[in-house]
Formats: sequence, structure tokens, C-alpha cells
Amino acid sequence: MFLRMVARPLMAKVKETTGIVGLEVVPNAREVLISLYGKTLKEIQAVPEDEGYRKAVESFTRHRLKVCQEEDDWEIIEKRLACGQVEELIEEAQDELKLIAKMIGTYISILSLSLSLTLLNSILIFTLFLCLFSFLEQCRVIRRIRRKI
Repeated sequence: MFLRMVARPLMAKVKETTGIVGLEVVPNAREVLISLYGKTLKEIQAVPEDEGYRKAVESFTRHRLKVCQEEDDWEIIEKRLACGQVEELIEEAQDELKLIAKMIGTYISILSLSLSLTLLNSILIFTLFLCLFSFLEQCRVIRRIRRKI
């Protein structure tokens, strides 16, 4: 137990390059991933529960977060997740957060459109009711006039 806690971090390999042009090594990738996955799980709560997108994001994010919390070594994290390098996972998590924000904006737009249509329908029905009431009132007036003639 002691060796695992003390020696393992000291023996951990230091990543020098990702081998991908433009993708820099993130020395604290595990901590960054844990933070990003926590934010993702928090922000996805704004998406309706019954949406497939939310269910999928919650599922794979929880799995990835669990692996990151269980493992200290970036190589083991990469092997267990089998989704590329930790730096690529960081970019994916950042992109997912941006997508969640867009999805929330879309849901808000749809909701406001739906409310606008509901309000418009209510106004239309009320207007039709007023027109019908006005027409019936005019018919009553015409009948009174005919009776007097």
C-alpha cells in the first residue's frame, strides 16, 4: 500500500510529446479531466432527462470520470478508456461542454417558440370568440329592428 502511494507517482513516466502536431502535453491531465468531467455532469443537468443526448453524455462521462478517479497513471487511463491520449480526451471534454451549451440554447429556443405558439393560439381563439360574439350581437340587433318594422 505504501509503495503504491509513494513510489508509484515517483516512478510514473513523464510524457514528452503527444506525437500530434499542435497538441501539447498536459502534465496534470488526470486532474484536468476530472474537473472537466465534473463540469460536464453538472451542466448536462439542464438538458431534459428523457433526451437521448443527455443519457449518452452522462453514461460515457461517468465511466470516464470513474476511470480517472481510480487510476493515477496517464498511461493506464489511456489504456482503460481506449479513446486516444489523455490530451485528446481533454479536447473532447472541452468540445462536449461547448456542445452542451449549444444544446441548452436550442432547447430554450424550442421552448420559447412553443410558448409563443401557445400564446398566439390563445390570442387567435380569443379573437375568434370576440368576432363570433360581435356577430351574434349584430344578429340580435337586426332581429329587434325587424320586429319593430
